[in-house]
Amino acid sequence: MEKALLSKYDNLKKIIASYGSALVAFSSGVDSTFLLYAAKEALGGNAGAVTVSSCFFPEKEDEEAAKYCETLGVRQFRLKLDVLRVDGVSDNPKNRCYLCKRALMGSIKELAEKNGYATVLEGSNLSDNDDYRPGMQAVTELGIKSPLKEAGFTKNEIREVSKKLGLPTWDKPSYACLASRFRCGDKITEEQLKMVERAEEYLHKEGFRQIRVRIHGRLARIEAEPVGFECIMKDEVREGIYTALKEIGFEFVSLDLFGYKTGSMN
Repeated sequence: MEKALLSKYDNLKKIIASYGSALVAFSSGVDSTFLLYAAKEALGGNAGAVTVSSCFFPEKEDEEAAKYCETLGVRQFRLKLDVLRVDGVSDNPKNRCYLCKRALMGSIKELAEKNGYATVLEGSNLSDNDDYRPGMQAVTELGIKSPLKEAGFTKNEIREVSKKLGLPTWDKPSYACLASRFRCGDKITEEQLKMVERAEEYLHKEGFRQIRVRIHGRLARIEAEPVGFECIMKDEVREGIYTALKEIGFEFVSLDLFGYKTGSMN
């Protein structure tokens, strides 16, 4: 590991160790997996994980989270949150992420206090500052710690150190909650969330890594990396995608010619 990155990782563990004990908000993504690993190294048995199940996150992410906690030997708590019943969330206003995050992190904080953990950690990093993330206001208000930011880690650095540490998520595609596939102001329903989840699951199985299915009513707008356009337009692939997404419930299936862009529905 590069000397500067090794020093940064050591500093991250010192920051986490200073908390004495911590519960990590764990989704099984690149950032939270790296954070949980560092927390286990820094705190040993005083580090725990909590995974929140909701219709905003694919079921397979829950399964991966449970398997990793078992492999790492970390106690995992499971919370279920009906996010669409949180006041205002299903209407998908501009501050939907704040409303959701406030409810989610509030529940995690209560769980941490009930089980004797000194604080809650979440996996935001410096690269997140480049995007519109109103949910960070809730993190600040609730006193949740963001040690990856404090230690100065970017997304690329997290991937690089994760690879050196042998973490299985070092090259995992970035995932955002399924609500981010909806245009601001469009009503979010459980049926449509499931449609998006199934559509993206199909595309991942077809070998497309960094991909999003943005939903506009009954129209699916596929955002793929431009390098994958040629593959998508092969007759058998294109027809397979069209058929699969029609069976899922979409009336129209389109390809965004600009390509994948994080936060494009912000």
